[in-house]
Amino acid sequence: MLSANIQAGSSTRRYSDYATRSWSHVLPLGKRPSLDAIAQLAGEHDIVGLNESDPGSLRSGFTNQTHYLAQRAGFHYWSHQPNRRVGGVASSANGLLSKLEPVEVMDHSLPGRIAGRGVLMARFGDDEDSLTIAVAHLSLGAQSRASQLSFIAELLHDHPYAVLMGDFNCDIDRPEMATLFRRTRLQPPAHAVPTFPSWRPQRAIDHILLGDGLALACERARALPAAFSDHLALSLELDVPASAIRS
Repeated sequence: MLSANIQAGSSTRRYSDYATRSWSHVLPLGKRPSLDAIAQLAGEHDIVGLNESDPGSLRSGFTNQTHYLAQRAGFHYWSHQPNRRVGGVASSANGLLSKLEPVEVMDHSLPGRIAGRGVLMARFGDDEDSLTIAVAHLSLGAQSRASQLSFIAELLHDHPYAVLMGDFNCDIDRPEMATLFRRTRLQPPAHAVPTFPSWRPQRAIDHILLGDGLALACERARALPAAFSDHLALSLELDVPASAIRS
């Protein structure tokens, strides 16, 4: 599986690009090659969680980027959760691409000081112990993150085959993360993998967290370039029990 903040296909290769390439956050120019590179990476995985995927605004050329990636990478199943819109200029969504058919897909708005965050969930089996994937993009502020993780903990509190992935905007040893681990069966990773900034990764703020039914059946996560996004993507190989997936 793969977790990637794709920055809506924008290119950021150094801190100065946030200013000098600010036009890329409102105009669609140059994004198609980045999306094609991300599609090539995504297609090597069975399940992909996306953050900052534009669902169709000026900056994406009014293209639903999650749908575009699904088509280019050969995924039969996709879903997205638009979260934040700035007029018709820019919009952002969580996305899910899957080669497996989900039984159910749900989206939830997350609490926070500023509205516009959410968690997208998909269930792949018929019972309570089925594989459950949650894709989230958390707030920058610690207080908002704490309330968001508390909300997510209620959704995933007793799922042994849960996966929570996305851009958490915080390191794994933050106090709000400890609360998540106490209240769910999710396990902290054995090794933190730096993902930000992509050109000189120093902070591990993107995560793929696994429930205790999965944590011993995975390979260590690897950081991979998501085209020229300011985040590296995380790739993880995982063995899922057949009983957790509807055949």
